[in-house]
Amino acid sequence: MKGIRAFPVRRRLYLIFEMFDISEELKKIPDSPGVYIMHDNTDAIIYIGKAKSLTKRVHQYFQPSHDEGIKKRQMVDHIDHFEYIVTDSELEALVLENNLIKEHRPKYNTMLRDDKTYPYIRVTLGEHFPRVLFSRKVQRDRSRYFGPFTSAGDVRETIELTNRLFHLRTCKRVFPRDIRKERACLNYHIRQCPGVCQGYVSEQEYMENVRAAIRFLEGDYQPVVDQLTEKMKAAASEMEFEKAAGFRDEIEAVRMCVQKQKITDTDGEDRDILAIARDREDACAVVFFIRGGRMIGRDHFFLNLREDDDKGELISTFIQQFYSGTPFVPKEIFVQEELFDQGTLEEFLTEKKGGAVHIVTPKRGKKEKLVELAWKNASMILTKDRERIRREEGRTIGAMKELSDILGLPGIERMEAYDISNTMGYQSVGSMVVFDHGKPLRNDYRKFRIKTVEGPNDYASMKEVLTRRFTHGLLERESGKTVETGSFTRFPDVIMMDGGRGQVNIALEVMDELGLDIPVCGMVKDDHHRTRGLFYNNVELPIDRSSEAFKLITRLQDEAHRFAIEYHRSLRGKNQVKSFLDDIPGIGPTRRRALMKKYVTAEAIREASVEDLASTETMNEAVADQVYNFLHRSGNSVHESDKI
Repeated sequence: MKGIRAFPVRRRLYLIFEMFDISEELKKIPDSPGVYIMHDNTDAIIYIGKAKSLTKRVHQYFQPSHDEGIKKRQMVDHIDHFEYIVTDSELEALVLENNLIKEHRPKYNTMLRDDKTYPYIRVTLGEHFPRVLFSRKVQRDRSRYFGPFTSAGDVRETIELTNRLFHLRTCKRVFPRDIRKERACLNYHIRQCPGVCQGYVSEQEYMENVRAAIRFLEGDYQPVVDQLTEKMKAAASEMEFEKAAGFRDEIEAVRMCVQKQKITDTDGEDRDILAIARDREDACAVVFFIRGGRMIGRDHFFLNLREDDDKGELISTFIQQFYSGTPFVPKEIFVQEELFDQGTLEEFLTEKKGGAVHIVTPKRGKKEKLVELAWKNASMILTKDRERIRREEGRTIGAMKELSDILGLPGIERMEAYDISNTMGYQSVGSMVVFDHGKPLRNDYRKFRIKTVEGPNDYASMKEVLTRRFTHGLLERESGKTVETGSFTRFPDVIMMDGGRGQVNIALEVMDELGLDIPVCGMVKDDHHRTRGLFYNNVELPIDRSSEAFKLITRLQDEAHRFAIEYHRSLRGKNQVKSFLDDIPGIGPTRRRALMKKYVTAEAIREASVEDLASTETMNEAVADQVYNFLHRSGNSVHESDKI
């Protein structure tokens, strides 16, 4: 499948929605595969679907005799107009539908509520003297990946144990380029690294350790245990009890690593066991991850759904959304029941994996028991966590609904808050934090160093931050970037300003200048710097201090303030260590290090000739001349105590 990518629906401007005649537009729909997008009378996307035949599928929604349940009837009542995108195949329609659902999160689509990325162990076989690293992405490089795992902590412990057992390097140096360029690090001196950076080990010898580490990560633990046991006995026989105790601890660490993979499967395949349990409007999906015949973890996910959603449709939707967001696809996926679009899903997964993928519905035996076990786990989690889910939704989704009601803005999902931090106007910075469905969306946080404002002017600084943020977003949209590819593409449903009328007016001024229509709300504080209400549409709205909406606003304010303060503090810390070399044009970090290494003191640099300076690594005559002139210019004296 070529040419498929995520891209946003091109919005049309419906100046008069009544001009869209649904009965006439239905006649124009082609009998082709594609994706259809339903809009309400505010032009909001409320449903996205795929179809093998667009004309047949879309016509069904508007036939009085056709009934798809309560949810679909409610959705049809809100359809004001629709649009569609034609694709070459049903598979392309499935991919496009999934991309659009993830971007727009329509109200009436079944949605996966959890968005997780899993950790992997990466062996960098594509570089000389490979390393074992932590990774959350699987890329098509020459590296070997193990996983996914459900616990980042367990992955880091396994990596640390592997490096310790097989004496692998952990540095970021590039070999053979960097051999003998710098002195050996601490790991060499404590005998955790064979001294790659000093050329003390050949690549062939080092690769023996790497191959042994790979066998260990594949699950072949016994040779390591046997070797450590022999060393422990030898140390004990020579009465080196402290050394023997060290080997004993290593054996215990290996066994603990083994015990985390208790369930085994003799055929050694990679497969996922998937089951969904549901109860009215709640559903929980459980996935068992089996890699190389061993269960390496289990995870669960909650889904938003309606009472009339079919279980087979739920499983299909989950597979579509989950495996489009995870880099690893196993050879087999076991599910509870046959799926109506199983062939299309298998084709989609096969394309993503680059190899055959089969969706299997076991009917008997051990495999059927595994699916049943996954379902029991899902049922248990759904029952056990229902109250916790309700409380969490009250703090997040419920709080967002309260806020929507207070402001009279239906459907608030994404909020952005901004703050300015400086010390008497020095190094002003701005922060942007994002809450989505009531939760911090930290990947979308952004920080700004103020460029155009001198002195402590928070209003002007805030105007610069907002202008840069939304101008960047508009440019990304014009260039065709999507939520996945553009960092500023998605705009908020409401902007929350940390202040009252003044800050709100600044934001409204920016919105007006850029031609944007985004509501702006101020979070007003009292004399004790505590939130007392909201300023919206030139009116201060009171808010109950015990409400979840008030607590959400407080968290939003605190997060914006914290993020700005941390960024400002980091800049102050960097500038406290400053060299006079930083003021010389043409001297960056690399040349600064080269001069420091060669001359050691500031006075020695000043006494050097242009020819001597030019002979320094990475330097040339032009830059050496600049250094010499700067140091011998009137007013630019240096002293032995100056930092270089």
